[in-house]
Order: sequence, then structure tokens, then C-alpha cells
Amino acid sequence: MTAAENVCYTLINVPMDSEPPSEISLKNDLKGDVKLKTEALKKVIIMILNGEKLPGLLMTIIRFVLPLQDHTIKKLLLVFWEIVPKTTPDGRLLQEMILVCDAYRKDLQHPNEFIRGSTLRFLCKLKEAELLEPLMPAIRACLEHRHSYVRRNAVLAIYTIYRNFEHLIPDAPELIHDFLVNEKDASCKRNAFMMLIHADQDRALDYLSTCIDQVQTFGDILQLVIVELIYKVCHANPSERARFIRCIYNLLQSSSPAVKYEAAGTLVTLSSAPTAIKAAAQCYIDLIIKESDNNVKLIVLDRLIELKEHPSHERVLQDLVMDILRVLSTPDLEVRKKTLQLALDLVSSRNVEELVIVLKKEVIKTNNVTEHEDTDKYRQLLVRTLHSCSVRFPDMAANVIPVLMEFLSDNNEAAAADVLEFVREAIQRFDNLRPLIVEKMLEVFHAIKSVKIYRGALWILGEYCSTKEDIQSVMTEVRRSLGEIPIVESEIKKEAGELKPEEEVPVGPAQILVTEMGTYITQSALNTSRPSKKEEDRPPLRGFLLDGDFFVAASLATTLTKIALRYVSLVQEKKKQNSFIAEAMLLMATILHLGKSSLPKKPITDDDVDRISLCLKVLSECSPLMNDIFNKECRQSLSHMLSAKLEEEKLSQKKESEKRNVTVQPDDPISFMQLTAKNEMNSKEDQFQLSLLAAMGNTQRKEAADPLASKLNKVTQLTGFSDPVYAEAYVHVNQYDIVLDVLVVNQTSDTLQNCTLELATLGDLKLVEKPSPLTLAPHDFANIKANVKVASTENGIIFGNIVYDVSGAASDRNCVVLSDIHIDIMDYIQPASCTDAEFRQMWAEFEWENKVTVNTNIIDLNEYLQHILKSTNMKCLTPEKALSGYCGFMAANLYARSIFGEDALANVSIEKPIHLGPEAPVTGHIRIRAKSQGMALSLGDKINLSQKKTSL
Repeated sequence: MTAAENVCYTLINVPMDSEPPSEISLKNDLKGDVKLKTEALKKVIIMILNGEKLPGLLMTIIRFVLPLQDHTIKKLLLVFWEIVPKTTPDGRLLQEMILVCDAYRKDLQHPNEFIRGSTLRFLCKLKEAELLEPLMPAIRACLEHRHSYVRRNAVLAIYTIYRNFEHLIPDAPELIHDFLVNEKDASCKRNAFMMLIHADQDRALDYLSTCIDQVQTFGDILQLVIVELIYKVCHANPSERARFIRCIYNLLQSSSPAVKYEAAGTLVTLSSAPTAIKAAAQCYIDLIIKESDNNVKLIVLDRLIELKEHPSHERVLQDLVMDILRVLSTPDLEVRKKTLQLALDLVSSRNVEELVIVLKKEVIKTNNVTEHEDTDKYRQLLVRTLHSCSVRFPDMAANVIPVLMEFLSDNNEAAAADVLEFVREAIQRFDNLRPLIVEKMLEVFHAIKSVKIYRGALWILGEYCSTKEDIQSVMTEVRRSLGEIPIVESEIKKEAGELKPEEEVPVGPAQILVTEMGTYITQSALNTSRPSKKEEDRPPLRGFLLDGDFFVAASLATTLTKIALRYVSLVQEKKKQNSFIAEAMLLMATILHLGKSSLPKKPITDDDVDRISLCLKVLSECSPLMNDIFNKECRQSLSHMLSAKLEEEKLSQKKESEKRNVTVQPDDPISFMQLTAKNEMNSKEDQFQLSLLAAMGNTQRKEAADPLASKLNKVTQLTGFSDPVYAEAYVHVNQYDIVLDVLVVNQTSDTLQNCTLELATLGDLKLVEKPSPLTLAPHDFANIKANVKVASTENGIIFGNIVYDVSGAASDRNCVVLSDIHIDIMDYIQPASCTDAEFRQMWAEFEWENKVTVNTNIIDLNEYLQHILKSTNMKCLTPEKALSGYCGFMAANLYARSIFGEDALANVSIEKPIHLGPEAPVTGHIRIRAKSQGMALSLGDKINLSQKKTSL
């Protein structure tokens, strides 16, 4: 029996604090009026579900309740007859059930279609052939009822009876086929077709063959079933593909999004021809654009990404990149992110130009949109995508750079920082673009608003200005950004000048007014906003310095030193050389003077003083060694960093492509679909069955081959071996919920009644339902299942006890306290990766920090890092090259994300205390940062528990 055909039961919740009614009071109520009968019947149903037998009430219900025509009573009776025991202990049918059978035969001929339909639904749940046999003529007659509700439930009843008791209706497939041919209602046709698929596939195919050209006119529910049939038939018998593939192509044009989605998925599994893949991909793209639900967009995007993973499909998708980019019209950031990543993976030399044009338009669009948090992030995504395109296709860089350079003056620092990083890489890699980049940089230099971007721009200009004219331009821009010098004197003059009374100029014409006394007075306004205006008019660099940000001054000093040394090597005239160096030294000296004065909001730091003083000394001496360090070594360091980054990217791309390329050994057998025997085809997985199992949460995880990682490793002992009740639990974590499978063993010689597992939770866990009470015979055992929902990554504890009554004892209820079950957060944490900039941004934003002191017996730094990575499921973001070698200390950044979308960051700073000898253990700290307190504390606890290496 497949998962889809498992029996569905009706579960009714009830408050347990009420006293259960007696059988006599129930009998009296069942003889009362309709309202009393309804309440009494509900109580009877609940008691039977809780394990009570109540055989004495059967005849009372047949006599006083069954003849009633009230709809509520009839609905409750359907539930009652489903759950009530219908056989004697030896398995024979109860005599009273004949009366019930007759009542239902009358209901099947009832004039009300609801009563007929609901009775037919009830018959699907009956498992007694003797009860069903007398009802067969009435069930067949319902196929011809005027109302579709009755007809469709009659089909379901016939299907269930045929599947369970074929001898009762052996001609069911033929009957339903004839019914299907003449039927007009979509839901009835769907149920009938569904039955033929499972009961007699050949008849279903015959019917489909007769109406294959009209499939597009069918309702969507019937079209979905047709897609499923075609998939199953072609899956089992590949020779049928040619017969039905045209039908699937037609269904891609269906008006129903669900049909289009299923048809596209089926088409991909049936054919790998480029036309089929293109049609399916085009269908997916249309769905993404037309569907308004973002979750649907993300699911369909995932299907497109799966298509791309197949090497032969990738080329087909490359032609559709421009169509995929239409998805960017969606405002949701997550959808845009996935779309850009997919487009970037598919970009090739054939379509990169078109891609860049679209992305440039999108970047310009973000400028015109009203500022929004997602707009900034989207702009960042676009900049990064353009960056990647330019690195992979250098010819595109010249088109991209002018557009992106405009964003250096953007208010959003993150987007501007990304542009700056891109410009730095481009100017280093592409020599031919250097003049263009320097020219554009000088154009936007004065408009840069962020001090961090200003520092980066200064560095680029200082490093890559190689001509005399460019160097002069840089100096002019720096002078323009600093304003009048010396700064201290000009600022004091300004302040003193603004206090002079003669400079207070009236604004606008004076007005002559008349007072209450009848006399004339003159009113004029003075300009009092001059100081603030002066502040606004300050050049950018001067503003940064007066705000106390002298780190930019240290960066400026380095830039001035570089360009001055380069100017000396380019210009031969001694007078001009000295003049330029003197100007650079004057700027540095005036900044030092400003830093030591009381004008800035914060005084200059000693580090910045040292840096500027060093630059002054270098310019005064102009030694060849310093010239080399300033003008060659800096650029070499950048070159090394970029080449290491590129190497790492190539390595990760190589690993990715190796994963995707299906390698076949020389002596592996080749399997031809056409030559495969039918029984061998079953080994291939049925996608419909898999998706159904996944939806029902029945996906079976493959257990590891290592016996230590098997189920036994997850069994927790809850009570002692000497306790009257022994209990142990297997904890099965399934993403958002935990299933506890508790084995309860009665170790006494008494019968334990109302044996109840009472559970409570601590942390972000929630018990879904209370386990029902059991009766345990002497030395008997039972399994109790409990579901716990998980809402976030936090250390959770499940605790509780088992309470029971001993049969025949007069004492109070007995109680056995259970050990706590600790939920391991490692089941929810998965390794993830992010860029350095994202890591720093999250590190600054996250407010919860947990500092863990390293306390371990591991003596090697690298071994300790690997041990932490293994025990926390985190990923090391620091490249291997940075961690290689041995220098007695190590710093690394780690990152992971939970299945709930929570980020966890960690910084490992460890050292090897050499003075304590070679066998000394590693010391240091691990700092963990997370958005929520629970995540930070839970991860800290995990690291503390697993720091020490256990010797096997």
C-alpha cells in the first residue's frame, strides 16, 4: 500500500478535566430530545476513542438515534459507526449491524444529495465485506444521480471497495470507464480517471487516446491527473513517450499554473532534447513572472537552478538568460538574489553584452526609486554581479566602470564600498583602463560623502596616477577638498569674523509697521544662520578632519608621499620638485597642527601622528629604499591578494564543475532505456511518490554506514533499570519538529492502568499534543509517540514523568520522574558562506556576544580549529593560505546558518604558549555573535562541551 492510500482517521480533542459520564446517564440522554442526543452521541464517540467499549449502548443508538433525520446526528453517526467495534471477539459480524446496514441502504436512496454523498464517503472507510455486499446495487445506482457531489463520491466508494474487496464489484473498471465517457462534470471525471489510473491503467490510456486532442479544454484538476498518468506510463514503459509527449507540450499552454508547473517537470523527465528543455524552462520563467506569491517564485526558480545543474541543459538555458532577467521586475530581494546568481552562472561570451546592458539599466533605475532598505541591498547585488561579469569578461569592464563610478558619491556606504572594491580590482588587472578610471575618479572625488570611501579613493589615486598631469590634478583636488590653509588660522579667522557686528547684514527689505499707539516702527531681520551655512559649505576633507576623523589624514599623507616621490622621478627641474614636495609637506604639517589644536571634535591619535610624521621624514630625505616601499611594495601586496582570491575562486568553480560532471568508469555497463526490462524500471524513483512522501514528512533519511551514527546512538535512557516502569526515547529530528518515540516497559507483576507520559518543555519548544493514556499488562511494553515543534535554534530541554494507577490498589497515583532530554542544536545548524564585507557588517550589527575561553588538551593550533569546525558544523571563512604555516598564533572567522535563517558568527583567536614547552595546550578565546541570545549561548555551550578531544 502506498503512502497516498493510508487510512485517514477522525481525531476529536476533548478537555481531560471533565468527569467521564456513566453508561446509564448516556442511555437516558440518548432517549431524550435531539439536543440531548447530539451531546450524548459526542460523549460516546470520545469515550470509544479513549478505549472504552460501551457494548450496551449499541441497541439504544440503533433504536432511538438511527431513525432520526437530523443532519448533525447523521454526521455524528457516520463517525460513530466508523470507530465502533463491529465484530464479536471471535471475528464474526455483530447481528445488530444488519439493522445498521439497512439504515444506510435507505440513506443511499435518500432524496437529499448531502446525505447520499456523505454516506458514500463513509462507505470508503468500511473494512467489512459482509456489510458492503447488500449495499452494492444502491452504490451503483448513485453513479446516475443528478447531482455531481453524489456521483463523485460514488466513484470513490466503488474504487475503495474494488481495491479492498474486488469480488464485490469485479466489473468496476469497465463500469467507471463507461461512466467517464458520458460524464460532463470535471470533478467526477477526475475521480473516475484517477480510479482507472490505479485500477486499470490500460483503460485509462484508451480513454486518454480518444480525447487526447481535447485535453486543453479539460478542467485543471483532470489535467493534473492526466499529467500524472503520462508520467507513470512513460516511466514504466519508455516506448510510450512518443505517443504522449505532444500532449505534455500542449499542457504547457494550460491556463492553470499548477498544470503548467507539473507538465514542465514531467517534460524534463521524459525528454532531454533541447527543444523540450527550452519549452519547460520558458514555462517556468512565465510562471515566475505571472505568479504573485514570492514562495511560488522561489520554488520555481529552484527548479530552473536544478535544470542548470545538468551539463547538457546548461547551454539551452544560456539562450534564455534575457528571459530570466525579466524576473528582476519582482520587488522581493530574495527572488532577485537567486535570479542574479542564476544569470551569472549562465552568462557566456555570447550573451554577456546583453546581460551587462540590462544590469546597467537596473542600476540606473535604483537611483530614481525612492530610498528603501531593499533598494540599497539590490543596488549592492547589481554592483557585485557587474563586478563578477567584468572579472570574467574583461572586455565588458570599460562599459561598466563609468556607470558604477557615479555610485562612489552615493549615500549608501555599502554599495559605494562594493564599487570601490571593484574599481580597485579593475585598475590593478586591466592596464588599458587605468587612464579612464583615474579620470572618472577625479571627476567624482569631490562629491564623495563617506569617509571610508574617501580613504579608498585616495589610495587608488595615490597608487595609480602615473603621469605628471594626473599627479597635478590629484594635488589640485586635495587642495580643493581641504580648503584654505593653514587650516587652524583660517578656522579661527572665520569664527572671529562671524562675531563682528558689522557683518550682520539685514536680509530682505525693512518693513514699516504701525503699533497699537498709532506710531510708526521699522522691523528688519538679521541673518543668524551664517555659521551653519559655513559648516555646510566646508569642503569634504576639511569636514572629516574637524569631526575628528584623522585616520583619513594618515591615508592622505601616504597618498601625498607616493605622488610626490613619483613626481620627483618624472620631473627633472629641481625647482618644481622642491615646490611640489614643499606643498605636500605643508599640507601634512597643517593637518598635524589642526590635530593638536582644540578645534576638532576629537584630538588626533598618536598612531596618526606617527604615520604623518613618518611621511614628512620620508619626503625630507627621499631615499631610494623608501621610494621602493611606497611605490612598488604596496602594489605588489594588492597583486598577491587579488591573485590568491582569484585562485580560490577558480578552485571552488573547479570543485563545483567536478560535482556536476558525471564521471563514468571505463568498464561501467551502459544502460539503454529502450532495452531495459519492465521489472528493472522500478529501480528508478517515482517523482510523484517522492514529492507526496516529502509533503507528508515520511522521507526516509539514509542512515550512515557507521554503526555509531545509527539510531542506537540517539536513544536516551529516561528511567533506571530498577524503576517499576522503564522508559527510553529515540529522538528523531525532522527539521521543524522532533518526534520522540518512547518505549515504556512495565517491570512489575501488576496491571498498570491509565499509564500516561506527561511531558513539558523548556526553551523554544512546544508540545503538539498530549500522549493518550495506556493500560499495560504485567511485563508488557508499549511505544508512545510525542511530537514537539521547534521555533528557533536554542538549547531546548524536554522533561516530564510517567504516572499510572496499579489495578486493584487503593493508593494514590504512582509517579516515575524521567531524566531530561537535551535537544542538540547541531541538528539545526548548517555550514554556510558569506563575503568578508557581509561578515563584518553582521559582526557590527549583532548585539549578542558570548566569549568562550579556550580550555582544551589539544596542542596543535590547526587541529584545534578543525576540531571546533567539526563539533559546531561551522564553516571557516578564512582562506587556507592565510592559515597555512606556523607562527605560534592563529585567527580565523567561522560562519553558519540555522534552518530557521538565523546567522551565527564566530572569531577564533588562539595561540600556542611556547614558554610552557612543546606539549602545552592551545590557549585563547572564541567570540560568538548572533542576533538572538539563545543562539549565542547555545553555540557557546556546545563549544564548551566539545572543546576537549576525547581519546578513543
